[in-house]
Amino acid sequence: KNPPQSIAKGVPASPGAISGVAVFSVKKAVEEVKKEGGKQIILVRPDTTPEDIEGLHVAHGILTSTGGSTSHAAVVSRGMGKACIVGCTQIDVDEKAKTFVAGKTIVKEGDIISIDGGSGEIFIGARPLTDPDWGGTFQTIMKWADSFRTLNVRANADTESDAKTARSFGAEGVGLCRTEHMFFEEERIQIVRRMILADTKEQRVEALDQLLPFQKKDFEKLFIAMGELPVTIRLLDPPLHEFLPRYDKNMKLIASQLGITEKQLQKKVKSLHEQNPMLGFRGCRLGMVYPEINEMQVKAIIQAIIAVQKKGVKVKPEIMVPVVSSDMEMVIMRELIDDTANAEMKKLGKKVSYKVGCMIELPSAALIADKLSENSDFFSFGTNDLTQTTLGFSRDDAGKFIEEYVDKKILKDNPFKTLEKESVGEIMKIALKKIRKKSDTTSVGICGEHGGDPASIAFSHKIGLDYVSCSPYRVPVARIAAAHGALKNN
Repeated sequence: KNPPQSIAKGVPASPGAISGVAVFSVKKAVEEVKKEGGKQIILVRPDTTPEDIEGLHVAHGILTSTGGSTSHAAVVSRGMGKACIVGCTQIDVDEKAKTFVAGKTIVKEGDIISIDGGSGEIFIGARPLTDPDWGGTFQTIMKWADSFRTLNVRANADTESDAKTARSFGAEGVGLCRTEHMFFEEERIQIVRRMILADTKEQRVEALDQLLPFQKKDFEKLFIAMGELPVTIRLLDPPLHEFLPRYDKNMKLIASQLGITEKQLQKKVKSLHEQNPMLGFRGCRLGMVYPEINEMQVKAIIQAIIAVQKKGVKVKPEIMVPVVSSDMEMVIMRELIDDTANAEMKKLGKKVSYKVGCMIELPSAALIADKLSENSDFFSFGTNDLTQTTLGFSRDDAGKFIEEYVDKKILKDNPFKTLEKESVGEIMKIALKKIRKKSDTTSVGICGEHGGDPASIAFSHKIGLDYVSCSPYRVPVARIAAAHGALKNN
């Protein structure tokens, strides 16, 4: 028989294939999975946001009609090891009708579909699947790769489960823990929202004090899972509006849960709206205005270090400051981190060591990397944002035209999949040269999604980076790519 034809094709965002029931809401995904003998679920959305995290957790595959290879759905899916297709402009998703249309084909909620996260293809009905074999031959190849590579491979991990998966695939540390992902669990999100809605610093601190034990416990689990390996914890990064309800239908319920009126909640959501949030009030800018947020996170880190050391676990904690554009930002943030850490250590009667580093996501940070070195023990390139801020391409919207640019040879590759070397790569070289001039022992790596792309890894080896960090399930690919880079350039 001839193989079935795909009904549509999107951006392959996370490898693997899955057959399952199409559902169009987080609520429906959770309901279906809880059913006795529940079926496998493919969550179909126009796009996803951090607010959808519960649905992403329970879904077995994710399909979106918008977004690119570094969109929210893509990044989270890779971290969870779930098949994902994004930016499938060939389908029209109707959330209200609970359908999507691909050409003349209409897929309704409850229909069985299959997605191939490696090719980006969507099929009607179930397809035969084969489980991967992580046994003998795979392990032999990994040992060969490790014997040649000089580039360390870490993983982007936000949970104990992520960290354990990463270690099982040979990760040599955590290169990026996104602390904001810890805030979206149901028990915590209401506290986060109360913190954001606070009218005074005292009210914010009260909410943050309630969050601190959760953060501490999360960091403890992460440290224990990674043991003696380095763990890089990024301070809060996304704009605050991402933690507030996105859809009007949620406003009334959430307002009642928070003990405020729907009008008050709508007013706050409106006040936090930004035309270009990725270049707005986020990262260390939050720490400039609301230092108490970062103070809480630092306290949680120090408390977690002390707690696991009492259990005999040796840890190598690294605290990373995001969205830095000025050397004065790093001066202020370093002072905040050190002052908070020292006060907490004095309070607990224990002395611990940690590193403080800078995430380079903006060309301005790359160009003053020598000045940033004065307050940074390490650096990590956030290549997702560095790519969009250098090229001026939105990583969430460029999927609409980027393939045309590749077809017309304007770009060699999709710059959000493979590092664009002529400008983004050159900026990285400039930063690296400035950093090495200050100190040739300062650790420098990549924690953007390019850390799992073979061509980008080869480039990282060539310019002399110390490590790459990628999603846990991409660690084996990164280990092999690092070996290829070493063999090719030696």
